[in-house]
This record gives sequence, C-alpha cells and structure tokens, in this order.
Amino acid sequence: MNNTLEQLLLGNKKYLTECAYTGDITSNRRCDTSLHGQHPKAVVITCSDSRVVPEIIFNAGIGEIFVIRCAGNVMDDTILGSIEYAVEHLHSDLVMVLGHSCCGAVTSTINSTPAGFTKRITDKIKEVIKEESDIEKAVKINALAQVKLIKNVLKFEDNVSVCAAVYDIKTGEVEIL
Repeated sequence: MNNTLEQLLLGNKKYLTECAYTGDITSNRRCDTSLHGQHPKAVVITCSDSRVVPEIIFNAGIGEIFVIRCAGNVMDDTILGSIEYAVEHLHSDLVMVLGHSCCGAVTSTINSTPAGFTKRITDKIKEVIKEESDIEKAVKINALAQVKLIKNVLKFEDNVSVCAAVYDIKTGEVEIL
C-alpha cells in the first residue's frame, strides 16, 4: 500500500475516533506554505457535496491534500489538467477518486432527467453506470471508472498510485475499492 494512502487512512481513523479536527491550520503553517509553497502528498478528486470535506475526513492540514471538486467527481480536461499539475509540479504521489454515499449527482442520473449543464454531469455518469439502479453500487462503479479514465489518459511514473474510494457520509468511514 502506498505510504501516502496509509497516512490518509490513519487520518480518517483519527477523524472517526477523536471526533475533532486536528489538521494544522495555524498561522505558522500558513506562513510556511506562503514562503515555501505547497507540497501535498495526495490529490483527492471528490464531489462538490458540502458533506464531503477531504481535509476534515483525512484530518489533514493546510497544504497536505490537493483537492479537486466536481459534482459526481467526473473528469473533464480541466480536472485532468489539475491532476497532472499536482503530480508533475507538486510531486503528489497518490491520486484518489473519492465517491460518497447518498451522492446527489448519481441519484439524479438514476432517478431523473436533468437538463442544462447538470445534464453534462449526469450524461458522463450514465455512460459508466449504464443501467445500474442501486445508488451505492453506482457510486462505486463511477469512482472506479474515473480511476480507469485517469490511468488511461495520464501516464505517471511508477511511484504514483491511483485509487478509488468511497466515503460513507453517515459513519465517516472511507472504504478503498
């Protein structure tokens, strides 16, 4: 298992047991990152859902996680470019696609016919979940499909791991797929 992934999961255990956020958000940390830049070990692509906050879920402080958010955690060129930037320029060694339980984007894909720009998101999800009607299964299928897309499009060195995970908004636990 990737060392950075182990650190994230340890942070998630702290989050589950301590029920308090202890990530470093001090003025010293802000000053340090303003002077020396950010060096996030992990890139986390997750949903825009306000209940899914990777820095808190993984008990991480300022500059520790490069977070990219998009409803349904679907990929587009901007998100792929952001991932590429974090790996190549910030030297992140883990890319995680973090789906979550009760995902509104996946639910909309299954249970409604969105219009406008929302349809662009649900069309991408529908393309990978196909006829799956179980929301929690569809969340996993979607996260795994986004990982596959990342691996097919972005070619990283062997030291970079890419994985899918699902966050349970009720329990707070992260499951690696």
